[in-house]
Amino acid sequence: MKLDDCSAVITGASAGIGRELSRQLATRAQRIVLVARRSDRLEELRLELQARNPALQVEIQVADLSVLEEVMTLGGDVSKNGPIDFLINNAGLGDYGPVLTADPRRLNEMIQVNVFAVTALTRALLPQMIAQKRGAILNVSSSAGFLPIPGFAVYAATKAYVTSFSEALRAEVYGSGISVCALCPGPVHTEFMDVAAQGRPRSENAPEFVYVPVEKVVRAALNGIERNKPLVIPGSMMKIGMALARLSPIALMRLGWRFSKGRV
Repeated sequence: MKLDDCSAVITGASAGIGRELSRQLATRAQRIVLVARRSDRLEELRLELQARNPALQVEIQVADLSVLEEVMTLGGDVSKNGPIDFLINNAGLGDYGPVLTADPRRLNEMIQVNVFAVTALTRALLPQMIAQKRGAILNVSSSAGFLPIPGFAVYAATKAYVTSFSEALRAEVYGSGISVCALCPGPVHTEFMDVAAQGRPRSENAPEFVYVPVEKVVRAALNGIERNKPLVIPGSMMKIGMALARLSPIALMRLGWRFSKGRV
């Protein structure tokens, strides 16, 4: 699917990858619906996007995707001004730390946003894409979804769901004119980790050489949609690292985790 003149919905648009997706689509799309919880940031972004492209139709939907009722309402609201042909499920929550000490409410919010909202919005907008035989769905997953990660146990599990869901959905809509792609970035300099840590101490960041600039991540994602790729892992180092990780026996990983914790 070519993205020129598309009508896009971007969840989690107020920061990070979502904001950059909005910026890179601003000169190509005819309509963008920005979805996030922080209305002030969305208003600032709307002004920025319209300055880049005065002809662009920018709409704001303030919604908390951890709330079931708001997700269900959003699915209908975004289509009121016309059909959507590009859904970007970008919103995501993380929580750093062991499950033992995690706030159960935070875990529930993370599962609601990372799993349920992705599923529900896809279900809400997919029928109109099928009807018009044109559409694309970009699900922002994570390289964390390729393997279990102690300290990010629930987050990694939710992203494994997103990647698996994307692959299965892609097979289901094959031949219908709909492109489905899972974006699986590694470390990116955004506010994500600070929010996930919630002020708690956390381990050192990943080595700088594995970080990929957010601009490059988004270019790779949009290129992946237009080339109908099933999976996009930005950055050559992350591609190599994830290939090796996916080939590593789980028994070897278990051994490594035990040694890293200083116990057998």
